[in-house]
Amino acid sequence: MHGNLPAFQQVLHSIEEEAVDAIWCLGDLVGYGAQPNECVELAERSVDLCLIGNHDLVVIDQLDITDFSANAAAAAEWTKEQLGADARAYLERLKPLDEEQAVGLYHASPRDPVWEYVLSAMAADDCIEAMSARVGAVGHSHVALAFWRKDDAPTAGAQSEAGAQIDLSEDRWLINPGSVGQPRDGDPRASWVLLELESWHVTWRRTEYAIDEAANAIREAGLPAQLADRLYYGQ
Repeated sequence: MHGNLPAFQQVLHSIEEEAVDAIWCLGDLVGYGAQPNECVELAERSVDLCLIGNHDLVVIDQLDITDFSANAAAAAEWTKEQLGADARAYLERLKPLDEEQAVGLYHASPRDPVWEYVLSAMAADDCIEAMSARVGAVGHSHVALAFWRKDDAPTAGAQSEAGAQIDLSEDRWLINPGSVGQPRDGDPRASWVLLELESWHVTWRRTEYAIDEAANAIREAGLPAQLADRLYYGQ
């Protein structure tokens, strides 16, 4: 979500139309965006299972801010000052992974649930090997992706476009739903997936939202202008 309340709200509206049984979030409720408390409050009310991401960890002082880029660090420092007690308490209850579901859930990766970016088939191959579940889901990279390994063949992967549907019923898989609040795959629409566990199908969805509203909130908060500008380009 990354503090992007308009994107979060619009995705939840889209999800309502699907009548899902549960909503899962892979972490990073805050960071970059200008409405962290509102996003955390909405997640606490609406999300059934939520992980913690590296941006969440840094604002509750469980991660070293020196590991962040300049813009990310500036946003994290601002978010620390803005974060309310209730939001902080909620984040402190979260973990960066959950391996109790039918799908392994990780903020970043099975090997490193906080920091590893899984953007290549080579990295995905090692992660699939480290994962106990046959199918896993990761976030962190902000890119909608799917990686798969069939028998002893090398792991392959591809970027997942809006509307793409994949049958996960066979082989091993590692999927990335993309980002609701700050996509980085060239499509500025909020990205998420619909996962059907009975049939083992996953569908990537993109939802339009009021980018102007999110960008203006970033500028009005005095956060780096690049954090607002990038929302329009999905980068």
